[in-house]
Amino acid sequence: MIALLLALGSSLAYGCADFLGGLGARKAHVLRTVMVAAPASLAFELLMWPVLGASFAPSALGWGAASGVASAAAFALLYKTLAIGPMNVLSPMTALVSAALPVAVGLAQGDRLGLAGLLGLPLALVAVVLVSAGHGAGSSRPSRGALLMALGAGAAIALQLVCLHQAPSDSGVAPLIVGRAVSSAVTLAAAATLRGRLGPEKPAYAVSAAAGVLDSLANLLFLLAVRDGDLAVVAVITALYPAGTVLLARSVLAERIHKGQLVGLGTAAVAVSLLALT
Repeated sequence: MIALLLALGSSLAYGCADFLGGLGARKAHVLRTVMVAAPASLAFELLMWPVLGASFAPSALGWGAASGVASAAAFALLYKTLAIGPMNVLSPMTALVSAALPVAVGLAQGDRLGLAGLLGLPLALVAVVLVSAGHGAGSSRPSRGALLMALGAGAAIALQLVCLHQAPSDSGVAPLIVGRAVSSAVTLAAAATLRGRLGPEKPAYAVSAAAGVLDSLANLLFLLAVRDGDLAVVAVITALYPAGTVLLARSVLAERIHKGQLVGLGTAAVAVSLLALT
């Protein structure tokens, strides 16, 4: 039950981070937003060091660095995918892959589920797709390149989560600190390379920083969850993060929730209830 609650917290934090990051990216180039979010994220994780400890053993360094590279790749692929579109097809596909691959890894590594879990997992995967889908699905067909990029983005997100799970359980927040340092360095290097294309607009500093802190909080809660529970269950609950984004968009921006997303939210509630029984 503790792992379930931590995973739900991680999902909510990811959803809030994506919402705030999207707001920040409306005011300036997304890389300018990341240039504010990245140091805020790293600062939060460094503050957690005295609280939760950190052991920088070689395995923690290796898996943390790998998660950072995967995180940077996920960021680049995801935004390129959504820029190509159509979002209403590619976004659910990315979310589904990011959930399904860690589930497969967890089951392959020995996660064992009861009947409730076996029913809850596929329901949760369906909920991920429904909640993250937009209006008018099927209105246009994505290109083969866009499909491959969406699969790559989902795989990179999944790889980040799997790498964090593989880090030693006694390493504290070391994998997060290393991963964030690596992903920040890669992203900031990209921003420096593309500085001529970033435009003069200044980012929303407070919103961007809050997005970075929430993203780090989500990573931390996920890490604590997989140390206490099964990767298969934790990953699929964490992947429900679009629900948080959708609900925030509804309450803050008055965006409409369409019928498919409402069905997805209900399906997610049923799935989480079943997984709580495992």
